[in-house]
Amino acid sequence: MEYNFKEIEERLLKEWEENNIFKTKDEGEKYYVLEMFPYPSGKIHMGHVRNYAIGDVINRYLRMNKKSTLHPMGWDAFGMPAENAAIKSGVHPAKWTYENIDYMRKQLKRLGLSYDWEKEVATCNPDYYRWNQWIFLKMFEKGIAYRKTATVNWCPHDLTVLANEQVIEGRCWRCSTLVEQKEIPSWYLKITAYAEELLEDLETLKNKWPPQVIAMQENWIGKSVGASIKFKVLDSEHCIDVFTTRPDTLFGVSFIALAPEHPLTLEIANGTPQKEEVENFVKRMKSLSTRDRGVIEEKEGIFLGRYAVNPLTGKKVPIYTANYVLWGYGTGAIMAVPAHDQRDWEFAMKYGLPMKVVVSLDKEWEFEKGAYEGEGILVNSGDFNGLLSSLARERITEFLKEKSIGEKRVNYRLRDWNISRQRYWGTPIPIIYCEDCGIVPVPEEDLPVILPEGVEFTGIGGSPLSKVEEFINTICPKCGRSAKRETDTMDTFVDSSWYFLRYTDPKNEKMPFDPEKANYWMPVDIYIGGIEHAVLHLLYSRFFVKFLRDLGLVEIDEPFERLLTQGMVLKKWVSIKKLLEILNLDENATVEELKHKLERMNG
Repeated sequence: MEYNFKEIEERLLKEWEENNIFKTKDEGEKYYVLEMFPYPSGKIHMGHVRNYAIGDVINRYLRMNKKSTLHPMGWDAFGMPAENAAIKSGVHPAKWTYENIDYMRKQLKRLGLSYDWEKEVATCNPDYYRWNQWIFLKMFEKGIAYRKTATVNWCPHDLTVLANEQVIEGRCWRCSTLVEQKEIPSWYLKITAYAEELLEDLETLKNKWPPQVIAMQENWIGKSVGASIKFKVLDSEHCIDVFTTRPDTLFGVSFIALAPEHPLTLEIANGTPQKEEVENFVKRMKSLSTRDRGVIEEKEGIFLGRYAVNPLTGKKVPIYTANYVLWGYGTGAIMAVPAHDQRDWEFAMKYGLPMKVVVSLDKEWEFEKGAYEGEGILVNSGDFNGLLSSLARERITEFLKEKSIGEKRVNYRLRDWNISRQRYWGTPIPIIYCEDCGIVPVPEEDLPVILPEGVEFTGIGGSPLSKVEEFINTICPKCGRSAKRETDTMDTFVDSSWYFLRYTDPKNEKMPFDPEKANYWMPVDIYIGGIEHAVLHLLYSRFFVKFLRDLGLVEIDEPFERLLTQGMVLKKWVSIKKLLEILNLDENATVEELKHKLERMNG
């Protein structure tokens, strides 16, 4: 008798749907099973299936053991690919996205996965993104959301902001124009207000999350304890503020290096013979995306023609701008100690700068081969000679504070989150600009600020929203005069930073979710997804949960109890000829011989 899987599966799927057998029950011993929701790109692929099959097996097992499970599915539906499709083919992002969702939903249902489809959410629906806007307004009210200028990748030909992914070898992906770094006003979320808690709470996740994910988050937050030190610029009123974790090496400073974007870089070079060369270098460095700058291996820089004074020795040291110093990390300026920092060593070797050993080992170190970055005893360090590095750090920091030329400082690599995107297909930021009242939040009762659909997509001239007059022009809710709407939309990571909470109460029209329901289901008991999301998505989700906890909407500190990173499905092609070689068979081997050989290899 033939096994007609198509007929059997379709009959069972129909029965399951009619009887709603995977419906969530908000009672009993709960277990929240969640896989990271997909971007509706068009079709489900095997990477999706691998991820969702794991969650399906876990959910079915738990339900068979009488657990009350929540196993939802939805769509991370905003984002740049839909807008790129609109520019390329003229299909509106909404049409493109919803058609993809319909197709992919059918695929997932055909696979027979055990989802409660009544819990489905799509982040591009106004009934979802209104709560993005609501959370933003709460953050604005608490001082967590704020506006300041930000450096972005700018294409001077298309007159538009580019994502890092759209910058290829320093040029615009569409027109190949050299990209510039431009400062524009942007909206930020103050994730740094939670930096210490985000770091400390990783301890509670150890042995529950993969250790490499914990390490990646620790490194991203990047807590450093050190000192800020002031270096006076000779013949100037300027002081350069540097941050270092190694104040014990202060006597070994050979040069100061500023990030090309540092406000003092061009100012210090002004009036020197090096001015033009410095300007060209800065312009070239600014044409690189932040991603490209972060992976530069070749150290490169320009002498600014000026000197600073070492605050402990009184000796002058040259000031450079260097490509390996990043604006936005620390103070954007470093005190360079080539003998004890490998990056400084590489720079000094290239430009023939001196090295001074100030930390000594018991054995001889070959400084011509590289820097010694470890601990030791201080030498060539005046009154601090003979001290262990760890003690010298404390003593030197105390001395700097007494002399008002430095102080102890805790620094984080983590930076506040720029959520402004000069693109259309995202959540409108609910802010109004009034000439009389300034920055005015949209009143909660006026949410959602709807994304208009009558928009032209050219890829040129910035956000398409900036050309929609009926969207831009509005009334100030404070004074009633004419005003303008914000045309930036939110980073799509905002959408995915709390979707797991919306799943607990997806039809709520009065709140993002009912706290009672969220507190019943949260935290997610097992979260399944790719390790490529180990830093940003997981970090932002942790941040959102802590903020919503502080609002009183949830009681938990962490969103995901256990994390499973499922790995990737890789496609590897092997030719028949190669396969026969591997199996030690000739080209005339029969299919039966091939099967027999494979069976033997498989035991």
